[in-house]
Amino acid sequence: MKLKEIQNLIKFVAKSGASEVKLEMEDVKITIKTNDGSSPVVVHDPVVIPQQPVIQQIAHPEQDTPVAIPDTSVEDSKLITIKSPIIGTFYRKPSPDKPSFVEVGDTISEGTVLCVIEAMKLFNDIESEVSGKIVKILVDDTSPVEFDQPLFLVDPS
Repeated sequence: MKLKEIQNLIKFVAKSGASEVKLEMEDVKITIKTNDGSSPVVVHDPVVIPQQPVIQQIAHPEQDTPVAIPDTSVEDSKLITIKSPIIGTFYRKPSPDKPSFVEVGDTISEGTVLCVIEAMKLFNDIESEVSGKIVKILVDDTSPVEFDQPLFLVDPS
């Protein structure tokens, strides 16, 4: 299991409110426990991952990305923000040799697949809940995304 996958699992458990999660696979055993709702404690055999550096590695990359859009600018405009419903890795294409699901300027309707988000080896199609025109794609391909992170800006007119 890769460090990025473990980090995503830690984030998911921390946000879910679960007090303890155990995951056992062929070559790895992970137990994540939360302390009275605060930060998660991770026990990973055969390697122990220190708690604080993992949390910092998860938090800092998203702060430096241009994805953070002030809510006031989105509310003041007529654009609709499509946000990530889950934590995972954002993919613009169904596979590396295929074209992107959508590009800037494409017209979409409800149910149009916009991207795929991989979470724990499961690929989830993210469909549009609105109709309109893609104005901006806010996340780079193969980037990690957070729950409720803005992914696309859509002009509904």
